[in-house]
Amino acid sequence: MRTHQEETTVPLVPEKASHSGNSNQLDRAGQTILQLLNKAAGVVEDSSRQATETVQRLSHQLRAAENRIAELEAEVAAHQGHAERAEQWLHRVYSEIEERFLRKDQTERRSASQR
Repeated sequence: MRTHQEETTVPLVPEKASHSGNSNQLDRAGQTILQLLNKAAGVVEDSSRQATETVQRLSHQLRAAENRIAELEAEVAAHQGHAERAEQWLHRVYSEIEERFLRKDQTERRSASQR
């Protein structure tokens, strides 16, 4: 009974090659594999470094955005406070105008029409 691993194994050396040829071919295959592993490790290290740099850059941008949001929220709160005070003053001024001029004018008209 053959296992899956046996079925996918590819022989490095043809069966008819000489014994000294087997060693050279094995050495070349081993060196090639190590070179490929080194190349893959380099690619992974570069990708990891780039990912780390990107994460750090985005993290700094996020902190800056959060700080700016906090500043803007504080400004909004200050402006809302000013707007509320302005509305209160406008209401007070309107009430004063209404009481002093409009009601007084209505009272004067009533007294003039009663005469």
